[in-house]
Amino acid sequence: MRIGLDVGSTTLKSVVLDESGAILYQQYERHYSQITLKVIEMLSGIQRMFPDQATIRLCISGSAGMGLAQDLGIPFAQEVYATREAVNALLPGTDVVIELGGEDAKILFLSGAMDVCMNGSCAGGTGAFIDQMATLLDISQDEMNALATNHKKIYSIASRCGVFAKSDVQPLLNQGATKEDVSASIFTAVANQTIAGLAHGRQIEGRVVYLGGPLTFFSALRATFDDALRLKGTCPKHSLYFVAYGAALLSQDKTFSFDALLGALASYTASDQYAACAPLFESEAEYEAFAARHSKQDQQITTSSAKPVELAVGIDAGSTTLKAVAIDTRRHVVFSRYMPNAGNPVPLVKSFLEQLYAAFPQAKIVGSATTGYGEEIIKNAFHADYGLVETIAHYTAARQYDPDVDFIIDIGGQDIKCFQIRNGAIDNIFLNEACSSGCGSFLQTFAGALGYSIEDFSRRGLFANRPVDLGSRCTVFMNSSVKQAQKDGATIENIAAGLSISVVKNALYKVIRMKDKEEIGRHVIVQGGTFLNDSVLRAFEKEIGRDVIRPALSGLMGAYGAALYALDHRLERSGLLDGPALQNFRHQVMATTCKGCTNHCRLTINTFSDGRRFIGGNQCDKPTRGQSGAALPSMFEVKKKLLDAYSSQPGRLETIGLLMGLNEYELLPFWHTLLTELGFGVELSGKSNKKLYHAGQNTISSDTVCYPAKLMHGHLKALLDKGVEHIFYPCLSYNMDEQKADNHYNCPVVAYYPEVLRNALPAGSRARLLHPYLGIHRRKDFPKHFRAFLNEAFDHDFSKKEVAEAAEKAYARYEAHLETIHNEGDRLYQYAVERNLPIIVLCGRPYHLDEEVNHGIDKFVTQEGAVLLSEDSLGHMVKKVDTDVLNQWTYHARLYSAADFVNTCGYDKIDLVQLVSFGCGLDAITTDEVRAILESNGKIYTQIKIDEITNLGAVKIRLRSLFAAAKEKRGGTHV
Repeated sequence: MRIGLDVGSTTLKSVVLDESGAILYQQYERHYSQITLKVIEMLSGIQRMFPDQATIRLCISGSAGMGLAQDLGIPFAQEVYATREAVNALLPGTDVVIELGGEDAKILFLSGAMDVCMNGSCAGGTGAFIDQMATLLDISQDEMNALATNHKKIYSIASRCGVFAKSDVQPLLNQGATKEDVSASIFTAVANQTIAGLAHGRQIEGRVVYLGGPLTFFSALRATFDDALRLKGTCPKHSLYFVAYGAALLSQDKTFSFDALLGALASYTASDQYAACAPLFESEAEYEAFAARHSKQDQQITTSSAKPVELAVGIDAGSTTLKAVAIDTRRHVVFSRYMPNAGNPVPLVKSFLEQLYAAFPQAKIVGSATTGYGEEIIKNAFHADYGLVETIAHYTAARQYDPDVDFIIDIGGQDIKCFQIRNGAIDNIFLNEACSSGCGSFLQTFAGALGYSIEDFSRRGLFANRPVDLGSRCTVFMNSSVKQAQKDGATIENIAAGLSISVVKNALYKVIRMKDKEEIGRHVIVQGGTFLNDSVLRAFEKEIGRDVIRPALSGLMGAYGAALYALDHRLERSGLLDGPALQNFRHQVMATTCKGCTNHCRLTINTFSDGRRFIGGNQCDKPTRGQSGAALPSMFEVKKKLLDAYSSQPGRLETIGLLMGLNEYELLPFWHTLLTELGFGVELSGKSNKKLYHAGQNTISSDTVCYPAKLMHGHLKALLDKGVEHIFYPCLSYNMDEQKADNHYNCPVVAYYPEVLRNALPAGSRARLLHPYLGIHRRKDFPKHFRAFLNEAFDHDFSKKEVAEAAEKAYARYEAHLETIHNEGDRLYQYAVERNLPIIVLCGRPYHLDEEVNHGIDKFVTQEGAVLLSEDSLGHMVKKVDTDVLNQWTYHARLYSAADFVNTCGYDKIDLVQLVSFGCGLDAITTDEVRAILESNGKIYTQIKIDEITNLGAVKIRLRSLFAAAKEKRGGTHV
């Protein structure tokens, strides 16, 4: 009898074969990281089922089974090899296998040149990811599958990992998106992640087989893959067990006694070889002293009174929870609720208000304010008086506990917010980026994966003797570290403590980027639901080396601050819906696509019983105001209009395609002029959008490259679809020399991505990608090298004179283009100064002008009442900047010059926001340097990381926080 065990990241599967290879028995269950115990239970069950089988042949496979196999001398088969053996035995003729497991994803190319593509340490787009999303939606996985089959629209959701996706899903839910649409969008994200991230540019075609739990259990997911691949895949019988089946086939002649094997497993313990941290508490007495210092009252404050009372209401609709409080005129909380938001905060707020009015039937509401991700929808739905950016809400609450507070750190479900306070005003703001690792959901996800409630999981870490040293890394990378620690013998207690320590390290060293403990103030207040975890609080105090204040209302501080603001701006009577109005309250949701511009935003229209509407998902205010979102002048709009002047046009010679991405957003005037002057026709690939991106995603060879580069594959496909046979995209090591840096390189992606795109051309295509290595910075000899390229690439004999004349016109057009940008920058700057308007310098690269890349962030800035400038519109106003880093990149030099201008221009109402694309390694340098330049003059640095995800909930909070902090420093209002 042959047994194959597949010890996966989250599940354990077994297959029992007879001598002929027929399946006698199979079993599938989750192991909750108790691998040895579950293996014993499964093998004991097999022994009872086959009592006459004294000896067996056994082979183990799976991502979590190697250590066990090695230590006990059991044969081990790598899971890809086991899968191939099973597929060849059961489904001969298969071309491609797509397998999704608990935390593993694989694509096996079996026909042609065999290839195996696997995810690395990232568990995005796998079963664990889908588990997290179902939990976030508060539905079972079966319900999620059923709901997805009835969807009406698809939203853009990241599937790189659960923490990124939560940052996209939660705002959608808060804006009223249906669970049907969100469920289908999650499955679409998984399919896109697998195809774009694992295929590495190879075509998935022929006979495709789906394996693994997610593709077995979710018919809607299989349908999504079929649609994306434009084929019909097969999910075979026993699809869950192919790895275990292959392992059984590969079991060697070595036999095991059932009893001896079970005995060895029962006595097996892994060695404690993992890196460890110091214990959080050395003794229970030390913990008791800590607890006494941080004694906290019950968060669920509930009182009632039949007497007339004046109350102010604050509601914090956060990313994962809803917090609501009512305070009296003494600023005391008299009623509160702290609830998981279950994906829709509207009914929870209605329930809270109904309970509040029942407890205080004679209450007069004198003010109400909302904050958090769901601020706008709650304010609109219930007629709240104020909407308050959450950074200011938390600061308002913190001052109530300590008027001298100089540092606040708030760790919520998905957000980390830190504020430095100087002279009674917010002086600097630190927020986590699109990743929510190190937040409350980070711990909650791990607790759930290990089978514990978050409360029990947290308590277990308090007295751990050797907390696992996990560092400060992304959640999905942490998964691998946790699994390895378990293999090395770490207990649940030590893992729980280690994760709590990692939360703190992530906040301090990744978000705040603390270099010196003295950077943390002397009057420190910690808040947010995550700090209710004593393990996290203790780790924080130990890491910074001082005691801090955890308010009794730590988990309610956002709502409390909103209520305080409402009380300080009290009205004769709040507009908040009263009891009778709540009885008639209705909420309907409808999805549609806006046709107001080329963005085609997917809108969620929330309609309430009084006819009021709230529209979510829009990048500008056209759907709400019927007009353009550019409320104030914007250099982005100026630059778009300049580029719109260059369009596709025919010529007397061949038509050459230009890819509208990366550095083409700056060099289009140059290349367009050069080619048309020589007689070529020009065909542009068009504007970027999601459809274009998805059309080219199967040729993307690297999942870690930045989104602007990924978009180039879609632009290439667009030109191929237009029948363009000559596509021009040169390799440019150098940019134009603007005399503002030590050198003038292009970044490696901009410079050499044509080499990648060349390999993305379909096999047998008549089209060719022309990618000569040119030096446009060498104006004197550029015509010579370009002529040599032309005469080799085309059957023409271009003369030196005509190429030189065309080049001269191209340089002149490029210089005129830059001069126009500089002149418009001067004009808009003076426009803002003369009218005393705020200015935001939105810095990035030329391609951040692409609306599919910037997602309308520029429009949001102008709608908020600021004039928008760009980094390339300011550099001419300053000399070369002295930097602490090697300044050798043209685009970097512009960033440093823009930061220097913000510091030295003498205008107080100017701030800088830096756009950074995920995957941009060079911006690891620029962000620190730009921050240092700005902070040397007391300016607030704000960074926004962007990629293919279009939901701007977190971005808007970040920008509004900057606006609010800047206004406070100038003595303005916060709303």
